Amino acid sequence: MHKDPSGERPDTRAVVKRMLGQTDRHALASIVKFFAGITLGLLAYFLPEWLGWQSFESLSPAGRVTLGIMIGAAFLWVTEAIPAFAVGVLVIAVEIAVLGKPGGVYAAEGDNKAWTEFVGAWSSSIMWLFLGGFVLAQAASKTRLDQWMASRILGVFGKNPAYLLASTMAVTFVFSMFMSNTATAAMMITVAAPVLSVIPKNHSFGRSFILSVPVAANLGGIATIIGTPPNAIAVGSLSENLRPDFIQWMAYGLPPALLLASLAYLYLFLSGKKDGLHFQLGTFQSTDAPPTKDENKQRFIVAAVLLTTVLAWMTESLHNIPAPVVSFLPITAFAVTGVLASDDMRNLPWDVLLLLAGGISLGGAVKATGLAAWIGSQVPASLPLIGIIIVISLIGVVMSNLMSNTATASILVPVGIGIVASHSENAPAMLAIPLAIACSCAMCLPISTPPNAVALASGKVQSRDFMKIGLIMAAIGPVVGIVWLQLVL
Repeated sequence: MHKDPSGERPDTRAVVKRMLGQTDRHALASIVKFFAGITLGLLAYFLPEWLGWQSFESLSPAGRVTLGIMIGAAFLWVTEAIPAFAVGVLVIAVEIAVLGKPGGVYAAEGDNKAWTEFVGAWSSSIMWLFLGGFVLAQAASKTRLDQWMASRILGVFGKNPAYLLASTMAVTFVFSMFMSNTATAAMMITVAAPVLSVIPKNHSFGRSFILSVPVAANLGGIATIIGTPPNAIAVGSLSENLRPDFIQWMAYGLPPALLLASLAYLYLFLSGKKDGLHFQLGTFQSTDAPPTKDENKQRFIVAAVLLTTVLAWMTESLHNIPAPVVSFLPITAFAVTGVLASDDMRNLPWDVLLLLAGGISLGGAVKATGLAAWIGSQVPASLPLIGIIIVISLIGVVMSNLMSNTATASILVPVGIGIVASHSENAPAMLAIPLAIACSCAMCLPISTPPNAVALASGKVQSRDFMKIGLIMAAIGPVVGIVWLQLVL
C-alpha cells in the first residue's frame, strides 16, 4: 500500500485513485470493444455493397444482416467485451428487431409472427433437455448425493496411485456426462482434497492427480447431448432426419471420449512419480455432519429420480418417449416433493441456457436466411469433405482454447454445415458432431474451460502444467472424433 511522504500512514487517496483508474480503464476497454464489435457487424452488411463485391450479389439482404450479426457476435465472444450470455441475448434481440420486422429484409409485409422463429430456440427440445440435466445436477449437489457417491467409490478403489487416478477420472467422467463439467470438477476436487494433504509438496503425482479432474470432466461431457453445450449446438443445428437422440449421441460421443480419457490416464500416470505413495480408505471419509432423516429421504428421492431419468433417456427407442419429455420428470418431481425450492431454481445456470439459446437461434438464422447455402457456394466443390471437416475441427479446437467452446460452436457449426451441405445427405452430421467433440478437447490453458480454472484455483498446479496434456488432447482429439464418425455414419 502507498504511504504519504512521511511514511507514517497509508495514503488511502492514492490507493483509491489507482483502483478507480484501473476500473475506469477496464470499463473503457469494454466499451471500445463492444462498439468495435457493432461496427464490424455493420461493415459486414454495408461494405460488400459499397465496394461492389460480386460474390455477395447472390446473398440476400437478410443473409447479409445475419452475416453481420454473426461477425459482430464472434468479435464480442472472443474479446469478452460483455458476458458470453449477454452476447447470446443480443443476438436474439437483433434478429427480432431487424429480421423479424414485418416488411423488412426477411419477414413479409404483414407477417407479425416471423420474430417467433428467433425466440423459438428458448423453447426448443434441446433447451428442455439441458434444463432437465441442470435440475438433476442441482438436486444431487443440494442433497450432497454426488459427494456421497464419489467419496464411497474413491474410498473403495483409491488404495494406491494407479487405482486412485483411475477411479478419480472414472467418477469425474461419469458425473460430467450428466452434470455441469464445472460443478463436477469443483465437487471432485473438494471430495479428493484429503488426498492432497498426504501427497508431499511439489510431488509430480499431485499435479497429475489434480489435472486428471478437469481433463476427465472435459472429456466426459463429450459422451452425452447434455454433457456440454457444444453438443447441443451441434444437435440443434441439424435437420430432423439427421438429429441424433440421446442414445445415438452416446454411440457417437462415448467411444471417442473413453479412448481419449484412457490415453490421458496413461500420460498422467506415467508422468507422475508414485514411489512411496499409499492411501488409506479413511482418507475419503466425509467430515460433514451425518445427514438427518429428512436429508436421507431427499437423497433417496434424488437417487431414484436420477436413475429413472437416465434409464429413460437411454431407452428412448423402446418406449418412444422423447428425451426432452423425460426431462420433465426431474423438473416436476423435485419441485413437487420440495427437494428443490424456489431459491434452488433461481440458482440454476440460466446464463448457460441463455448463451445456448443465442447460439441455436444464430444457427437457425444462418440457415433460414440463406447465409449457410451462400457460404457453401463460396467453397470450391473440388475440396474433399474430409479435408473440410479436418480444417474446421482444428479451427474449432484452437478457438476453444482461447474463448468459450459454446461460442466457438455457435459460430463454426452453422458455417461448417453450410459449407458441406451439398456434399452428401450425412455431411452436416459428419462435420457437426466431430466439431463439437473438438471443441471439448481444448484444455491447453487455465482459461480454456471452467474446469481448468477450478483446478488452477486449488493452488496445486500452475498454468504451464495444462500445456502438455492440453496439446496432446488438442492434437489427437479432433482426429479421433473424425475417424470414429467416418466409421459409424
